[in-house]
Amino acid sequence: MIATGSTMIFMRKWDTIRAMEIIEREKVNITGGVPTIAWQLLEHPDREKYDLSSLESIAYGGAPAAPELVKRIYAEFGAMPGNGWGMTETMATVTHHGGEDYLNRPTSAGPPVAAADLKIMADDGVTEMPLGEVGELWARGPMIVKGYWNKPDASAATFVDGWVRTGDLARLDDEGFCYIVDRAKDMIIRGGENIYSSEVENVLYAHPAVTDAALIGIPHRILGEEPAAVVHLAPGAVTTEAELQGWVRQHLAAFKTPVAVRFVHETLPRNANGKILKKDLQVLFADRGGKDG
Repeated sequence: MIATGSTMIFMRKWDTIRAMEIIEREKVNITGGVPTIAWQLLEHPDREKYDLSSLESIAYGGAPAAPELVKRIYAEFGAMPGNGWGMTETMATVTHHGGEDYLNRPTSAGPPVAAADLKIMADDGVTEMPLGEVGELWARGPMIVKGYWNKPDASAATFVDGWVRTGDLARLDDEGFCYIVDRAKDMIIRGGENIYSSEVENVLYAHPAVTDAALIGIPHRILGEEPAAVVHLAPGAVTTEAELQGWVRQHLAAFKTPVAVRFVHETLPRNANGKILKKDLQVLFADRGGKDG
C-alpha cells in the first residue's frame, strides 16, 4: 500500500457498523482481515443502509475460508475475493490467490509466489508425494526463517535443507495450485477413517443459516474419536442439529457427519492471527466424552 501511494485506514477494534461507515465515507477499495470479517459484512442486517459499492476486493487470511464465502463476495458485493497461505515461520504469505483464479478454484489457497517452492511429502519426510495426493506441505523460499530462537532441536526437526515442514496437510494440482485440507493435528481419525475438518466446515458454511463453524474430534471408546461441530448462526437465522446433520450427510460420506452440533451466540473464539481456538470448544461436548455411540 505504501509503495502504491495508497491510503490505509486502521480500526483499533473490529466493529461491523463502524467498518461500513468508514467504507462508505472513505470510498474504501480493499478491505479484509480474516474470513469472519467478510462473513460479518455479508450477513449484517443493516448492510443495505450503507453504500459499499466502492469495494473492489475483499481479501483475508489466517484461517480457512469456505467456498461459499468466495462466491458471495463476488455475487453480493461485485468485489473480487483474495486469499493466501503463510505461517509465522514463513514471515509472510507463500501462496497468493485472487480474482478469477480464486473464483474458479474457491477451495485453493493459490499457487506459490514467484520466489517460493512447494512440495508435498509423505510421513517419512523423505518421499515426495505425486500430484493430487495429500501429505505434509513443505515450503522453500527467501521468506523462510533460519530457525527457532535458542531451540536447536525444534529447528532441526522443522527446517530441513532450506525447506520448512509446515504441519499442514495439503495437495497440489497439475497447475501448481495448493489446497490445504487440514492441520495435521486437527485431522480427525474415526475408526481408521481420516476426516479433514475443513471439508466438513466448508459444507456447514454453505448452509444459509451458518456464518461460523468448527469441527473438532471428541473421544469415543471404540472408534477413538468422532466429529462434532460448533456453529454460530447468521442474525435471525434458525436451524437445528438434525437439519445440519442432514445437510452434511447430503454432501459427504455418512461417517463425516457430526455426531453432535452445539450452537453458540457469539462468533467462535480465535487467537490474534484469526485461527479458531478449537481446544476451547472441547468443553461444549463434555457430556459426550468417551461414549460408545
